[in-house]
Amino acid sequence: MMVLLQTLVLVLVPLVFLDWTLADPIDDNNFVYHNFNRKNGQDVYFNSNKLYINSTEAVVYAHEGGNATLPCRFWYQPELDSVREVRIKWSWLPATGGTLKKDVLVAVGSKSRSSEEFRGRVRLTQDFTGDASLLILNVQKSDAGRFVCEVVDGLEDRSATVDLELQGMVFPYQHSKGRYFLTFEAAQQACESQNSTVATLSQLLHSWKEGLNWCNAGWLADRSVKYPITQPRGPCGGQDLAPGIRSYARRQQPQQQQHFDVFCFTSSLQGKVYYHQPGHKMTLHEAVLACQLDGAETASVGQMYAAWRFQALDHCAAGWLADGSVRYAITSPRRNCGPSEPGVRSFGFPRPHDKHGVYCYKENPQ
Repeated sequence: MMVLLQTLVLVLVPLVFLDWTLADPIDDNNFVYHNFNRKNGQDVYFNSNKLYINSTEAVVYAHEGGNATLPCRFWYQPELDSVREVRIKWSWLPATGGTLKKDVLVAVGSKSRSSEEFRGRVRLTQDFTGDASLLILNVQKSDAGRFVCEVVDGLEDRSATVDLELQGMVFPYQHSKGRYFLTFEAAQQACESQNSTVATLSQLLHSWKEGLNWCNAGWLADRSVKYPITQPRGPCGGQDLAPGIRSYARRQQPQQQQHFDVFCFTSSLQGKVYYHQPGHKMTLHEAVLACQLDGAETASVGQMYAAWRFQALDHCAAGWLADGSVRYAITSPRRNCGPSEPGVRSFGFPRPHDKHGVYCYKENPQ
């Protein structure tokens, strides 16, 4: 009996293997499915239409508060004789490369449903047959990341990806106590309080290409610590090293105990930043009240950088900001206004009872 069972096993294995090798091959990203009907007791196979999907752009750039269209289209080969109802799903992955996938929108035919985070801000364009492009209204900082367009038709499931990147700028930020006081969690909170987010490596790289040169190491969104150098020098990695993004060798201790500065990212500005000095210079407390009396709020560091970058803010007078720092922005360098390069000048964090003007921020001023 044992010999017979062994013989049966040896016979069955080649039969299964032979059946598998006769199956149609699968090409690199497109699967050929086979439908079958039974005819006269026999399984009759036939090829179905092949579903394809792609995006015409790998990266879409947008400003905070603006609109963005993420392209996605699908089609069949050979073409269908009639329109087929498919399921279209858009999902989101963080720009930092994490695995936390979030639903954005699901649609079947003319019916669609969006997640709470994107409710009222997303819809399919559906401008032509096979158009599955996603329109995002009022783009938020948190929208930056990788979007996945997925089309499901029966057994077939195809997907394409589009990266949404915000156009903006990166700026370094320190704690009020000075250099290297921020854990990663504190760095996140610091950027949020300055109307910005922790910068990604690609955002830092882009700002470095635009001339950002900063010798203090700062956190990035992926929890790495780096700093950009355009002018190599001794204290910043060495004079003989080429310009680039330097990686900081972190100490061998738990990450929550490590302290650095942070690089924050800010996008476009919806309101206006302006210098305010109602007749006299003010303490920090007086400055906050002065902005409130003017129907505004004290500007954040992120708002000042955005105003300098996107609205050409240029005022050669130091003023309080919401975090207790004193700064001013220069787009046209001149005598008695700091260095010869444009930028946001900082006087650090003076004593709260020192007297200066103030920079206020007013949302969508009339």
